[in-house]
Amino acid sequence: MNKIIGVIFFFSVFVSYGQQDTVLDSNIIQLSGVVIGEENLEPLPYTTIFDKTQKRGVIADYYGFFSMVSFPGDTIYFSYYGHKTSVYVVPDTLKDNRYSIIHMIQKDTLNIPEVTVYPWPSREDFARAFVEMDPYEDDIRRAQRQLSGESLAFIAAKLDGDASLSYTNARNVANTKLYTNGQLPVNNLLNPYSWAKLIKDWKEGKLSRQ
Repeated sequence: MNKIIGVIFFFSVFVSYGQQDTVLDSNIIQLSGVVIGEENLEPLPYTTIFDKTQKRGVIADYYGFFSMVSFPGDTIYFSYYGHKTSVYVVPDTLKDNRYSIIHMIQKDTLNIPEVTVYPWPSREDFARAFVEMDPYEDDIRRAQRQLSGESLAFIAAKLDGDASLSYTNARNVANTKLYTNGQLPVNNLLNPYSWAKLIKDWKEGKLSRQ
């Protein structure tokens, strides 16, 4: 008799545990979804999804997709860099153990006051720099001064003649001798074209600049 009562008690406990597991399994929900942004509705990769009720969470993949086990009434937190933390509560009226959502989170925009950056530490330094400023000493004017005829002639006078310059000069002298071979050398004092050019340059002021 005692054996029969023990067997009945064992089966009743097993059935009761089985019913509890069935009830527990029936409450489990496979929550899946995609996290998107509100501006362009594009997925937000690697969003953090945390179940505050169950104290566990997951991280979405590159396409913003996530999947986690939860229960009805659980509070879910969605966190993404540069966006406001969003809260979602799992509905407690679900009849299926699978539920999919598309969760949208808002961008966290901070309006900060305008900051003007000056290259001077104080107003006094700015006023002194403004008064002492030379508006005509710019890069273009310095380049023009360095490329002027006087500067180039001064630099050329310091340069030694290389082989190519010496050869060119020698060829010019030889060509000049061939041009006047068998006659007197050319004298520009008797050349009317040279006199006309000299008078023209003198009127235009080119001789004074040279």
